[in-house]
Amino acid sequence: MKRLQWPSWMPIDPYILLLLGTVGLAALLPARGTGADVASGASTAAIAFLFFLYGARLSTREAVEGLRHWRLHGTVLACTFVVFPLLGLAARGLEPVLLTHNLYTGLLFLTLVPSTIQSSIAFTSMARGNVPAAICAGSFSSLAGIVVTPLLAAALLGGSGGGFSADSLVKIVLQLLVPFLAGQVLRRWIGGFITRHKKVLGYVDRGSILLVVYTAFSEGMVQGIWHQVSAVRLAGLLAVEGVLLAVMLTLTWYGAKALGFHREDRIAIQFAGSKKSLASGLPMASVLFGAHASLAVLPLMLFHQMQLMVCAVIAKRRAHDPEAATTPVPPVAASRIAVGTAPRSD
Repeated sequence: MKRLQWPSWMPIDPYILLLLGTVGLAALLPARGTGADVASGASTAAIAFLFFLYGARLSTREAVEGLRHWRLHGTVLACTFVVFPLLGLAARGLEPVLLTHNLYTGLLFLTLVPSTIQSSIAFTSMARGNVPAAICAGSFSSLAGIVVTPLLAAALLGGSGGGFSADSLVKIVLQLLVPFLAGQVLRRWIGGFITRHKKVLGYVDRGSILLVVYTAFSEGMVQGIWHQVSAVRLAGLLAVEGVLLAVMLTLTWYGAKALGFHREDRIAIQFAGSKKSLASGLPMASVLFGAHASLAVLPLMLFHQMQLMVCAVIAKRRAHDPEAATTPVPPVAASRIAVGTAPRSD
């Protein structure tokens, strides 16, 4: 039997549909009482296991070799953790006219999370860009985000971050950084197992994130947070995110050109420097925002789908650029993650 494939013409990531279904389940049947305690404990364990897997997957050798292209990686990190947050701060003027306080907080948090790995690699490969650079850039961003994102959240969100406090930094260390480091330490012994079973573990990744989303949105329903959001506010949020994505795609492409990067490197910078990781952002938001995590992750979920759709179109157009005709196609160093075919949403 042929394996069922998600139609290539369908512009919606199937994993986003699962996330939306999980949100709907939380709205209809939110976890309460003992069930909420069990879901919260399971979510905490799932987050720790997620970051353990992230640490076990990251090749230290590849990361060290990638340091030789430090200008490119520094540019991507600057886009991810400097330019994005500055744009997020600039959007503060939209509160409360266009965005509510909670939606703006979620938008600002979105600008603080690290870049993606798999989708950046896939789109870079599709556009005939520098795939090895995209691998290293995404890995460096994810690694830096474990430390940088909580620090930026502490500095920019402060006490207004829906329950964010100094205790959240301790939780970040215990739930994210410690498991990640444990994965790195144990990679020598379990790396082969991780590689052989990456497909099954990919399902574990996605299932864990769905559990985190269910727990966060259940808490939001019980707390009555969703009564604060209207269709007009959501439309405003989508418009703001569309502008944010357009600005970053433009800055990364033409900014990289101004810095003297070749076409292949500019492609890697554009796709790695303009995107945000759902897989990293959701667990972090759950730790940082607690019961307010549902509204905090809503902007990230919407931005994630938007970036997949837009970057898929851009990658296909880049592949047909006149310059690309004389450029050999780089080796595909990761699974294909075009819109609608992603094995794991990041």
